[in-house]
Amino acid sequence: MNFDFSEEQNMLRDSVAKYVQDDYDWDTRKAIAATEAGMKPENWQTFAELGWLSVPFAEEFGGFGGGPVDVMVMMEELGKGLVLEPYFATVVLFGGLLQKGSNEALKESVIPSVIDGSCLGAFAYLERQSRFELHDVLTTATVEGDDRIINGEKVVVFNGASATHLIVSARSSGAQSDAAGLSLYLVPADAEGIETSTYRLMDGQVVANIRFNNVKVPASNAVCAEGEAAGLIQSVTEDAMLALGAEALGVMGQLNSKTVEYTKTREQFGVKISSFQALQHRMVETFMAYEQTKSLLYRAVCDFEADKPEKRESLLALKIMIDKAGKRIYSEAIQMHGGMGITDELDIGHYAKRLMMIGTTLGDAMHHMSEFTQLRYAS
Repeated sequence: MNFDFSEEQNMLRDSVAKYVQDDYDWDTRKAIAATEAGMKPENWQTFAELGWLSVPFAEEFGGFGGGPVDVMVMMEELGKGLVLEPYFATVVLFGGLLQKGSNEALKESVIPSVIDGSCLGAFAYLERQSRFELHDVLTTATVEGDDRIINGEKVVVFNGASATHLIVSARSSGAQSDAAGLSLYLVPADAEGIETSTYRLMDGQVVANIRFNNVKVPASNAVCAEGEAAGLIQSVTEDAMLALGAEALGVMGQLNSKTVEYTKTREQFGVKISSFQALQHRMVETFMAYEQTKSLLYRAVCDFEADKPEKRESLLALKIMIDKAGKRIYSEAIQMHGGMGITDELDIGHYAKRLMMIGTTLGDAMHHMSEFTQLRYAS
């Protein structure tokens, strides 16, 4: 099988890599993380000017028309720089829901504004009781003529602090955990009745808890047919898990390369610690963990591009491997850097924290292992 990237994909990768190297060094990233918003609007406009925000969108909306491989290429490079700007939240999640939804009017009016950087989006889906179950939704959308009245609360909304628009999952009918009866609505972030409280996660990103108090939205803002959003949510979150897998690979690669480089400079007993055979063996093991993750990522991306029946299994295996390999890689990186590996001043600990957050986003390893086992061994 040919795993070579196309010329366009290589150009995209090089573009992001050059930006991260030249304009997003560790000190710059720390300064951005310290701001109230946890992102820099000027950087977001730069992303738009470079065409990065257009990558997964169809050409009819002004997009690049890219697929999972193109997004993978971008997310891996963004992961290497621990980039805080909300590409995942706005382009992958929010933009993905719009593009895969059935509301053509919303696509035509909103997607171009995502591409030009004027629209910052967020997907409000998680609730306090739901844990990793996307169908566990208590937020309601009740009918009032041509409008829908949304009541409920969403937590840990990625980019909820800076978003101009939200896509909210709400229950139109059915019981709390039913797949049927779920709807998605586009809601302006400044709509009357919205209360937002922001806070910072351990990896530096700013998220929000958002309460909806009788928030009125027109029925025409439904992203897809009302009551039938479950399939759309699963499809887009699968794309999101692939993107997170690519970001995790970028983080792992940086942890490995930075650790190897450090062992070539640190001395113990008068020699570089890179000469110690025991440490060489451990670094080989972390390299192997990285390569195993890379192989599973490529398999999952290929399965999704080919729409293979086993694509869900490949995706779950990838997410499980990210947790397993990630723990090995960041644990070894921290230990080999000694006590300074866990300080805020050094980037190693921040890469580790980002891997931890990726490991729990859209489901942790135990959650995915349970589903993987059911799929693999179902009679």
